[in-house]
Amino acid sequence: MTLASWITVSRLFAVPILLWNLRWSVGLLPSENLRWMCAIVFLLAAGTDWLDGYVARRFNQVTDLGKVLDPLVDKLLILTPLLCLVELREIPAWSVFLILFRELTIAGWRVNQTHVSGANVWGKAKTVSQIAAIALLIAPLDNTGHSIGLIVYGVAIALTLISGGLYLWPRTAKEEISNS
Repeated sequence: MTLASWITVSRLFAVPILLWNLRWSVGLLPSENLRWMCAIVFLLAAGTDWLDGYVARRFNQVTDLGKVLDPLVDKLLILTPLLCLVELREIPAWSVFLILFRELTIAGWRVNQTHVSGANVWGKAKTVSQIAAIALLIAPLDNTGHSIGLIVYGVAIALTLISGGLYLWPRTAKEEISNS
């Protein structure tokens, strides 16, 4: 396994940390410090997504394993805190369903492709907005900060759906034309 793949795998360590500590931060041991720690762990783990891509390209370590592993780990890192936030009743379950639906649709579509293109500007905006929203919603901010987090989360949902539609639309139209 390459260094880039190890960096990707390291992101997985954040998943149980977030899962465990977000549940405890409101449950038996409510603690603002625990929520801040979760926000920092999440942001550090999210930062490794950029780092593993940089290392893979810079040191010619792009592998088939990395192409499969990276998006899978990304989904786990994004969905874990979102599901915890649903359980904590801070965001609605339907919103996470929309994100999950988009991700599964794109992943299912990619399975049958011989060439998978990288993320476009919409996909990158989706990822950045999701990371920002989750960090803001995890952090124990005042009502104004939490409201800003919810607004950013709304933008993230919109960008998630737009980027998914744009990812599939040109291919669907081209396939229909070529099959005619």
